[in-house]
Amino acid sequence: MQEKRKNVRLPIKLKLEVSNLFKQDGVKIENLDAEIEVFDISKAGIGFMSLSKLPVNYYFNATIEFENREEVILSVVKILYVTPIGNAGYRYGCEFVGLPSMYDYIFEEYAQNL
Repeated sequence: MQEKRKNVRLPIKLKLEVSNLFKQDGVKIENLDAEIEVFDISKAGIGFMSLSKLPVNYYFNATIEFENREEVILSVVKILYVTPIGNAGYRYGCEFVGLPSMYDYIFEEYAQNL
């Protein structure tokens, strides 16, 4: 199968916590404390799994720290889709919203060091 994505997905293992979700119309969901495990990342977004059911089309703030790097990526992430994975929870696909291209070099260097 031919890859149709604009950006290559890179494997990564990160554990994050989503505390708050929000929508552009001001709707908020607070105090979630949902643990997520990021399994891939690209310039466009992240894929993660969680035992928590999170709603699609909501946003959360993310701090991404790559191993052995000083730089930190601060971004807003939008949940695009969710797929149940049996008793293991849910698989999510998300996009970075407004991630500046100045971070591109971090992804390129990370890909070279895999």
